[in-house]
Amino acid sequence: MLTRKQFELLRFIHERLRESGVPPSFDEMKDALDLRSKSGIHRLIMALEERGFIRRLPNRARALEVIKMPDGIGGPQAQRGRFSPSIVQGGLGQTPPAPAPAANLTKPRPPAEESGRSTVSIPVMGRIAAGTPISAIQDRSHSVTMPADMLGGGEHYALEVRGDSMIEAGILDGDTVVIRKQDTANTGDIIVALIDDEEATLKRLRKRGSSIALEAANPAYETRVLGPDRVKIQGRLVNLMRRY
Repeated sequence: MLTRKQFELLRFIHERLRESGVPPSFDEMKDALDLRSKSGIHRLIMALEERGFIRRLPNRARALEVIKMPDGIGGPQAQRGRFSPSIVQGGLGQTPPAPAPAANLTKPRPPAEESGRSTVSIPVMGRIAAGTPISAIQDRSHSVTMPADMLGGGEHYALEVRGDSMIEAGILDGDTVVIRKQDTANTGDIIVALIDDEEATLKRLRKRGSSIALEAANPAYETRVLGPDRVKIQGRLVNLMRRY
């Protein structure tokens, strides 16, 4: 039996993984549950882990995996009682264009292993910095394949991550991020930003008045605040792939 706060946190993590493929940060969990400190989140996570509902992945910054949900979650009754956090950031709470995976990582598999599921070939357009911006998106280098029902509508491309500035969002050096091509995004979305038409970087978008803040998920990196004329949104993170 879960307490109300344990249940709300489990549901919040589950929904964020399903919608974006990336686990929420401790600050986002704290704000969503309207707690005053992150110590309360630590206690809730430990309780959920002890009860076998979640698992913390070793050697990965705050990477969480939902192992199971309480009986009945996911059916019509659960949809009517969908958890609404106190503060909604990014795409949380928005209906995705197609079902997304209930896990934070997607392990690439050859099409033959998909057992008849429709697959999509996604072009890998070079490397993206999750740290100090590097060169802009390059030409297509190769492709990765993943199930179509994990993407939804729109045009997609992939980038190989270099750097550690997004580790607290579960994005590690060497991961491949899958990006939906779009030129707009909401505050809280993780985006590909092109700075001054020269440098591309992967950061969380924050809108501060007429300025744009590109926020890292690592306290070792500073948030960059730029004028809107200097930043072009190239797409939004929709999935993450990791080779084991």
